[in-house]
Amino acid sequence: MYIFIVNPNAGGGRGLRVWNYTKKFLNKRHEEYEVYFTAAPGDARQRARELTEQCREERHIIVVGGDGTMNEILDGLCLQCPAVLGYIPAGSGNDLGRSLQLPGNLRRLISRIILEGYVETLDYGVLSCGCEECKNRRFLVSSGIGFDAAVCHDLLDSRTKDSLNRARLGRLAYLATGIREFLLTRPTRGYILLDGTQRVEFNHIIFISAHIHPYEGGGFQFAPKADPRDGKLEICVVSMRNKLRLIPALLRAKRRPLKNGKGIRFFECREAHIHIDRPLAVHADGESCRCQTDIEVRCVERQLRMLV
Repeated sequence: MYIFIVNPNAGGGRGLRVWNYTKKFLNKRHEEYEVYFTAAPGDARQRARELTEQCREERHIIVVGGDGTMNEILDGLCLQCPAVLGYIPAGSGNDLGRSLQLPGNLRRLISRIILEGYVETLDYGVLSCGCEECKNRRFLVSSGIGFDAAVCHDLLDSRTKDSLNRARLGRLAYLATGIREFLLTRPTRGYILLDGTQRVEFNHIIFISAHIHPYEGGGFQFAPKADPRDGKLEICVVSMRNKLRLIPALLRAKRRPLKNGKGIRFFECREAHIHIDRPLAVHADGESCRCQTDIEVRCVERQLRMLV
């Protein structure tokens, strides 16, 4: 039997539309299922915990929502339960679905999950920082500090995003918020410590992101070599004295993989400590972890079972 956790408000209501289509597919095939709807932030995390905390038998949990919903599920999951996760993207960013190369056609995707059911074990990340709620916070796609996280913070509080999502213009919300945060961004000093041995300092940090998957922020390929099957994080550091140089880098990352170059560096590691001289926004899969000066990220190798 399949258990569905549905965020009906994901993508400005797209979550409900996708679920209604999925329900028709299931009913037509006489599949057994249970469904739980989220109503507020934290509901998906709590439901995932309740479903897996005392369970020792395999459960197939299918998530209908965005990357933030998927993050809550992962964060609430009791990993002693042999749960298998499936994902039907219905958000505005859908970077996980893009990275996993899930079919864009909804019928094909549902058929693939329900009928084929291929299970693969993937990596996930863990973020730790000064925020009590974000000690050992799991993430599936990426975590970061600086400009990219500030955009995520603004979008979480944005009424404009919800309105544009309902009009199926969600990408404009990313653009408008990105422009606003770009104007407010001030580069700062800091360093990264890779696997406890290699320390690299930077003078003009705009953002640092740690990736399990290549995409972030609704299709920006900030970590082209990130692989959820290799047991490693890919760290992207954007450090530029003149922040205007960030614009062509962002445009490039939207169309094709970002590359090493002046002001852009990539590193591979299993864990990293990131220090910034003044507090900046932090995110985990687009979910706010407030503003911090120090964060730690690490990769947990091949412990997440997913239908892909």
